[in-house]
Amino acid sequence: MTDLFDIGGRTVVVTGGTRGIGAMVAEGLRDAGARVLVTSRKVDACRAASERLGCPAVPADVSTPEGVAAVLDGVHAEFGGSLDVLVNNAGVTWGAPLDDFPRAGWDRVLGTNVVGLFELTTALLPALRRSAGGGHAARVVNIGSVDGLRVPVFENYSYSAAKAAVHMLTRHLAAVLAQDGVLVNAIAPGAFPSDMTAAALASDSGRTLIENAVPLRRLGTADDIVGAGRYLVSPAGSYVTGVVLPVDGGITGCGT
Repeated sequence: MTDLFDIGGRTVVVTGGTRGIGAMVAEGLRDAGARVLVTSRKVDACRAASERLGCPAVPADVSTPEGVAAVLDGVHAEFGGSLDVLVNNAGVTWGAPLDDFPRAGWDRVLGTNVVGLFELTTALLPALRRSAGGGHAARVVNIGSVDGLRVPVFENYSYSAAKAAVHMLTRHLAAVLAQDGVLVNAIAPGAFPSDMTAAALASDSGRTLIENAVPLRRLGTADDIVGAGRYLVSPAGSYVTGVVLPVDGGITGCGT
């Protein structure tokens, strides 16, 4: 059973890995023995994460060609050009009333959450295929959202549409890359503490409102998201691809 979840020595890139869910995943996989590289758009956040996690951190905006190239360079420098696991977590959100929702809210969110995810994944395919050729499947885990599975309570139109696109893109990539030994899955988190949910959780009433909307009556924890991620990137998940796994305390599964 220990071997079933063993990821010791696996090389992992976590985009947006300096805070929130990305930081939870990065730290959890590192603690399980993986060699982790994280990315962030902010240089200071990379420096702090590198010191805290004891792992390399690459400043990179993955919505740009320059950012994608920086991550690719980091993989070659730190891992010798072979990559076992890519966790596409980097993302942004935008909220505005329907009648006032701006074009910029679409360009920014889709550019990072969908286009950037796609272009980074395709840029790293040679590294992932190289790893898969070593006898075990490489993994891509895309971080989606319950907001891509159900109608959100917030007016985040481009975000929910982008996360739904991430889920479908996950299935499409999984179908194409299965023959290459690259497994592609997504996790759709529910309510977790993060910068995106900080405003809503700032007051006791806001936190209670969110918790009461979850059948399990609590927010997600680091163990919840790390457990799901470790399953998908370990031998335990070697027969799973093209799946969108809700980790949401029952929000989608229980029909709330």
